[in-house]
Amino acid sequence: MLVALCGALQARGLPQHVVSLTPGGPNRAALERLGVPVHEVAPSGLIGPASSVLRLARLIRRLRPAMVQGWLYHGDLFAAAAHRLAGGRRATRLAWGLRNSDIDDARYGRLLAIGRLLSGWPDLVVANSEAGADFHRRRGYRPRRSAVIPNGIDASRFRPDPAARAALRAALGIMEDAIVAVHAARLDPMKDHATLLAAATRTPAIRILLVGSGTETLTLPANATALGRRDDLERIYAAGDIVVSASAFGEGFSNAVAEGMAAGLVPVATRVGDAQAILGSLGRLVPPRDPAALAAALASLAVLSEADRRGIGVLGRQRIEAQFSVERMAERFVEAWRGAGAEIKPLPPADPPTLQEETSPYPFP
Repeated sequence: MLVALCGALQARGLPQHVVSLTPGGPNRAALERLGVPVHEVAPSGLIGPASSVLRLARLIRRLRPAMVQGWLYHGDLFAAAAHRLAGGRRATRLAWGLRNSDIDDARYGRLLAIGRLLSGWPDLVVANSEAGADFHRRRGYRPRRSAVIPNGIDASRFRPDPAARAALRAALGIMEDAIVAVHAARLDPMKDHATLLAAATRTPAIRILLVGSGTETLTLPANATALGRRDDLERIYAAGDIVVSASAFGEGFSNAVAEGMAAGLVPVATRVGDAQAILGSLGRLVPPRDPAALAAALASLAVLSEADRRGIGVLGRQRIEAQFSVERMAERFVEAWRGAGAEIKPLPPADPPTLQEETSPYPFP
């Protein structure tokens, strides 16, 4: 989402800079391809955090951006400290980013506690889901100004692709008429792979593709295949019929579900975060940590006719394009930043789609 947002803003005449608290990483190359400079201030050693704050403060003083936008908890806190140290608050505003809901206290409790104490510092706090905003309010966050900005999905990247579907199925030995469910999530307790795999054993007729770092270490039933980390998710979704999220907690806005819907897949999701807002009346919503309910939802979609699944897929893609586009996300960020006092001109209209993008991607009416 960070790469998508920066790309959309940069393309519409609003220069971006990204500060990374870790060295390297796949997002750096993606950002630099878009012409977005990436500044590393990775902490190291005993004085690492203090040194990183000082370096970030110097960068803010040099660039004088209209807005410093924190992205995740560590980024929020480093941005807050450096913003105070840099001075010039009238010229440069501060925003925080909240991108989770109902998270694990064992891992994030200390960060939440610090964030609660400092939540009145930023000019704006942006959450990517209503569930995330509500969770942080319950945990004591009291922002002076807040906004909920759903994630944006690049529907020109995530789209039905018959050629990719045929190629990937052939490479994985999946029959053309097989029903394939795609689960895209790193191995993490919040993603609840245990419930997914328990549901998979109850639905042997459905082929499950697991994509995400760490999934290759799992013990799988015969109808499941783990692909590990992949950077070509658009091809993986194209090979599927169903996109599934089994998350037990912590999700704000599920990119995986929305990307799968943009690719024309029928969604199945646990009732976590803003899943209901993404699905609307489409697909299936089930309780978290309930393998039987998840299996029943998958099975109910597998018995639909191909035409019925395609029809739901068309409606799902239309929903993502209408409500959760990257362009709309960028516009909402700029509107929120301007509302918080940042001196940013309104974005010019996005470039119209090319003729190729206007052509229907569907291999059916």
